[in-house]
Amino acid sequence: MRIVILAGGEGSRIGGGKPQRLLGGETLLERALRRARSWSDDVLVAAREGADIADDPAVEGPLGGVAAALARGGDVLTIPCDMPFLPDDLPARLSGGAAARVAASGGRLHPVCALWKAQARDALPAYLATGRRSLTGFAEAVGYEAVEWRTEPVDPFFNINDEADLARAEALLRSR
Repeated sequence: MRIVILAGGEGSRIGGGKPQRLLGGETLLERALRRARSWSDDVLVAAREGADIADDPAVEGPLGGVAAALARGGDVLTIPCDMPFLPDDLPARLSGGAAARVAASGGRLHPVCALWKAQARDALPAYLATGRRSLTGFAEAVGYEAVEWRTEPVDPFFNINDEADLARAEALLRSR
């Protein structure tokens, strides 16, 4: 299974350079790479520049990384670089089923953590023609299934957006 780490966001709420921010002595990107490589030998990073895959410049946000990953062909599991507590069973539980299988927790979808089947690529031009750019909207357009995870003791899809989140993630690491 190909895994693509989405690392193209600006990270403006954390002062920029989010993939290179340190957590537990590793950058967020290094942590994501280590996790992805524990699941697959086919791991790539998508970002605006300086990565294995360049985000589609015509598509804003994380959908640009998903679009670029799907353009390579085949199914792709996407994960972001800023969710350091992803569950061990993520790839297994997202396998099979609909054109997109999207992680969810606490009643919220996390479309950056999704298995996008190859056929999802066929729906991309029509979706982009609507002017929408959300991953949730794209998942809806291709027909998705949500796969729910428990949020206790820690939401596995905890997302680092700012300095307070980074400090909380450090505290969570120390408590494990």
